[in-house]
Amino acid sequence: MSWETSIKGFKSYLQIERSLSDNSVEAYSRDIRKLASYAIPLEINELKITRENISDFLVQLKNDNISARSQARIVSGIKAFYQYLIMEDYIRYNPTELIETPKVGLKLPDTLSLIEIDKLIAAIDLSKSQGERNRAIIETLYSCGLRVSELINLRLSNVHFKESYLKVIGKGDKERLAPIGGRATQYLKIYINKVRNHQVIKKGHENFVFLNNRGSKLTRVMIFLIIQKLKKMTGLKKKISPHTFRHSFATHLIEGGADLRAVQEMLGHESITTTEIYTHLDKDYLRSNIIQFHPRS
Repeated sequence: MSWETSIKGFKSYLQIERSLSDNSVEAYSRDIRKLASYAIPLEINELKITRENISDFLVQLKNDNISARSQARIVSGIKAFYQYLIMEDYIRYNPTELIETPKVGLKLPDTLSLIEIDKLIAAIDLSKSQGERNRAIIETLYSCGLRVSELINLRLSNVHFKESYLKVIGKGDKERLAPIGGRATQYLKIYINKVRNHQVIKKGHENFVFLNNRGSKLTRVMIFLIIQKLKKMTGLKKKISPHTFRHSFATHLIEGGADLRAVQEMLGHESITTTEIYTHLDKDYLRSNIIQFHPRS
């Protein structure tokens, strides 16, 4: 066995048995390679590593000013790696068993107000060929709460205007139905019928909704650049990304009184705990729930 052999097997396990996305698999692999880079000069292989070795490695991360959040992610990856090695009977003792994950404070996501979102959309130059497409992109991100990976992989065959929903392929290839509102429907129809229909589309990309000028599906980076350009044009000072629109979608729903379970379903969160972070953004939401439901209120 070698570190590279083990990492290769671990990647296959994450892809096939845990159905993780390519991005998640690569993130886990990078974290294990960090541990390997620490262990190889000490002539320690993955099967002989001890809890003390891993503890020393984590101290080194801390000394290198790696954030607590990044440390926690790395520990999570290492734990998953050694669980895999035990499952495959490569080792009997799990060196990560007593390793504690660094405490990470609650990080509240950045959100945009409806006025800020409207300003970003208003800044789009609709006279340019990509204008209608970009407007449909921003409105779909916000109105449907999509992840950027879900947006760029959205297919025409999964857009159901009549029933007002999109079929979305989320993390781990899990499907969910995302309701689509009137304005997003309007802008999507304009883009698909008046712009996309007149493009020469690259073979193999015919079913993707959002295309670049060469007829290929858009990349994550392209979506990020579109948003950064709009941010610069509007003079917005907040740090925003495609995910900011998803956070704003969830926050505005909860502030408007939406049921937490319904928001969980729309976001495609496995655990309600993940969705609960949005309740921290609005103290009035928590207070109103206490007043409404607590018998002593």
